Amino acid sequence: MRRVAVTGVGVLTALGDGRGETWKALLDGRSGIAPIQGYDPSSLSTRIAAELPDFTPTRYAHRKSLRTTTRNDQLAIAGAALAVEDAGLDLDEGGYDPERAGVFVGGNKEISNPEHLLDGSLAGRREDGWADLRLLGERASSAFYPLYYVEGLQSASLFHLSHAHGFKGANSYYHGTADAGVTALARGYRSIRHGESDVVIAGGFDDAASWWVMTKMDGLGVLTTRNEAGAAAFRPYDTERSGSVLGEGSAFLVLEEWESARRRGARVYAEVGGFGATQDPDLITPHPDGEPLAAAVRRALREAAVEPGEVDYAATHGCATRLGDRTEARALTSVFGRGSGTAASSVKPATGHLVAGAGALNAAVCALAIDGSALPPTLGLDQVDPECAGMDWVAGEARETRVRHTVAIGRGLEGQQTALVLSAPTEQARRRS
Repeated sequence: MRRVAVTGVGVLTALGDGRGETWKALLDGRSGIAPIQGYDPSSLSTRIAAELPDFTPTRYAHRKSLRTTTRNDQLAIAGAALAVEDAGLDLDEGGYDPERAGVFVGGNKEISNPEHLLDGSLAGRREDGWADLRLLGERASSAFYPLYYVEGLQSASLFHLSHAHGFKGANSYYHGTADAGVTALARGYRSIRHGESDVVIAGGFDDAASWWVMTKMDGLGVLTTRNEAGAAAFRPYDTERSGSVLGEGSAFLVLEEWESARRRGARVYAEVGGFGATQDPDLITPHPDGEPLAAAVRRALREAAVEPGEVDYAATHGCATRLGDRTEARALTSVFGRGSGTAASSVKPATGHLVAGAGALNAAVCALAIDGSALPPTLGLDQVDPECAGMDWVAGEARETRVRHTVAIGRGLEGQQTALVLSAPTEQARRRS
């Protein structure tokens, strides 16, 4: 089996554009969560989020090519562009065959631009206010934006990324929540490992702070309503935790076949070594002891030939729901043991919960932790809930330490459990079973 190197990290969050700005802010303990400014949130129970303050899509793509994109797509375009730039990747100069360059994406896109949806839908409204499908049919051709259905395609990001970077090989789009981005990275990793691809762009993205996503999540009971607390409302594993705060952004990695990356002199942040995925049979309410997540982590470690005791850091899901955090903590202590040397933290209180991009962001955090020999803290973790105790939670401030092996976790809203192992780059491959 071939080895897989991480050579580019592209991160776009409320903390900044690019891995450098976000990573520094994470280590400094800053948060991008604030009152929502992009629209009027007064009808929502949760009115705080981590929005991108100055996102300019034309920085990453020509205006003409953005005509058929949604903000969701634009976040993917930006994250991938940042990763490719960070990797110094050029298909021609790198000697890569475009037919063996893949794109794997995880997202949560559901609709076209909301403005275009509203414009078209109003055409089917009668004078008395009732919806009339016959009337809509008569007016639809002129009422809807001409490219409405094209811009609304869920997997449109695959085209935009392939077109922008000339990647013509294997590709897949995964729809979901935090599991989607991890699954996309895993598919990219295995595509290279098994010889299907030589280089891959993979990751996740979501405009989770948008009106559309917020209205969906607002009624599920998974978001905090402590708006007056601001950023301090997001408190994973804490006795006072009350739910998540959503954020928008993207996280993409450039993955390359190990020897090819070395030949072109690429900077290698980490090596991807294993992936595990399971399904929790309980919808929204996880299994009480977290065993499905524990099984996913064990599978990933087994594939990577890494023992639990060798893992220095876990980038956790940490969504700050009562049940979610408790079951995750139980899963982790089941794998690593209570009081083990494995440190863990969640960056969500800093970046917001990126939903479909959250798991991919955890993978990026693992790569940066390995490269920078530092672990970001879990903000808001002032008093660990006894039911979440047992792990070495990084709280309060960042920690400088050598990082050899890491696990990035992504949990899906509908029971998907995923784990990806990233390790420090070494010249000698580990022997896998």
